Amino acid sequence: MNAAGRTSLLLMGMSLMFAAPTFAGPPFLTDDPEPVDYQHWEFYLFGIGDHASVNNYAIGGPAVELNYGVLPDTQLHLIVPMTTVGVDGAPTEVGLGDMELGMKYRFVHETDTWPQIGIFPMAELPAGEASRGLGNGRTWFRLPLWLQKSRGPWTTYGGGGAALNSAPGQRDYPFGGWLVQRDFGPHLTLGGELFAQGRDTDTDRGFAALNFGGSCNFSEHFSLLFSAGHSVAGDNHLLWYFGLYWTWGPEKSSQP
Repeated sequence: MNAAGRTSLLLMGMSLMFAAPTFAGPPFLTDDPEPVDYQHWEFYLFGIGDHASVNNYAIGGPAVELNYGVLPDTQLHLIVPMTTVGVDGAPTEVGLGDMELGMKYRFVHETDTWPQIGIFPMAELPAGEASRGLGNGRTWFRLPLWLQKSRGPWTTYGGGGAALNSAPGQRDYPFGGWLVQRDFGPHLTLGGELFAQGRDTDTDRGFAALNFGGSCNFSEHFSLLFSAGHSVAGDNHLLWYFGLYWTWGPEKSSQP
């Protein structure tokens, strides 16, 4: 398998890996419009994988994600992953993967009748070696719009957008998803999603996947996140996420 083939497989996984965060977002592919509270931090240590078959896979991890509430309703976002790629018969490649930068902005707050709404544009920076299949080789972008509504212990959120990728062999494509989750007391949240995206390379068909997971909340500031799922249409994908989550910040922070 040549470098272009390895790169295509990596992007098949990385297009899933970093749909990123309250436990909307990780551990799911569908994201939410809710940013980190002003002057608060979120830190994730995680691994995420996409397996097309036993010998064809892309794994991001160990990886770190850092989010900061730089302004009210505005979150800055960074992911730095190690990446492992396996393709039929080729040596496994391991190294730094492409980095992700983003900014989440919520411009509508939730009311009794209206959902909260936000945008979360992200840029995928070519930090990984494309010649080894560890990166895209060019900066590419994802431009989503997300909505969320809660009632009692239930929360539902979703939306979608477009990915813009001009690297050789890659394609622009739409993506979207919707999720429902429920709190079972203060220490356990479970949910499921349906997520789909169009063709992201010249050789695939796109996919739709069902994914289930949640969080075990050991304290207000520390949680364990997990999910797993499989495609139900299009290309074959076995998906998983496992991570640790910390959050901290001032008890009360004044608005700037």
